[in-house]
Amino acid sequence: MRKKWSTFLAVLAWVAVLTQYFLMLENRVASVGETTIRFFSFFTILTNSLVAIYFTMIVLRHKKLSILSKPGTLTAVTVYITIVGLVYQIVLRPVWEPTGVQLVVDELLHSLIPIVVIVCWYLFEDKSQLAYRQIPKWLIYPLVYLVYILIRGDSAGFYPYPFVDVESLGLSTVLMNAVGLIILFVGMSALYIKVGRVITKK
Repeated sequence: MRKKWSTFLAVLAWVAVLTQYFLMLENRVASVGETTIRFFSFFTILTNSLVAIYFTMIVLRHKKLSILSKPGTLTAVTVYITIVGLVYQIVLRPVWEPTGVQLVVDELLHSLIPIVVIVCWYLFEDKSQLAYRQIPKWLIYPLVYLVYILIRGDSAGFYPYPFVDVESLGLSTVLMNAVGLIILFVGMSALYIKVGRVITKK
């Protein structure tokens, strides 16, 4: 059962990410190289790519990567993709009105894939082994990402999301937004751990 779910999710994520890349290339306003860098500057793309890679490795049963079966890994991935979905629904959906194929891809990346990952977390994560001490490790990825987009934005003048646009909002406001996002990551991580413990006790 896990392999079937993982196969479905891996295919879905790869199709969504690759289709989004081709759409971005078709509508690019910069060189292919710069467009590619910008493409991988979106947390949505990086996280959905992480989902695709994680579940592909599960399907292939890559035994050398013991981290795949380590309790907490799936939870971390689930936290990241949940944040992708929440931020899009609450912050970005009101200011973004895609159509056609772009609409379908957006719904895959921000709605369907997060939901399916959450289902897989519920079905397959070893929730009894989750601990709050794991949260600092889970924060490494979003923290590195935030540092990257701020440095990249300062040098290239491109910010992937309006709430991190230093040129428009100013550094102090962006840093406050960043703190808010980190708090959201911590809170969401703690919520999954808490829910996992409740489920385990049933």
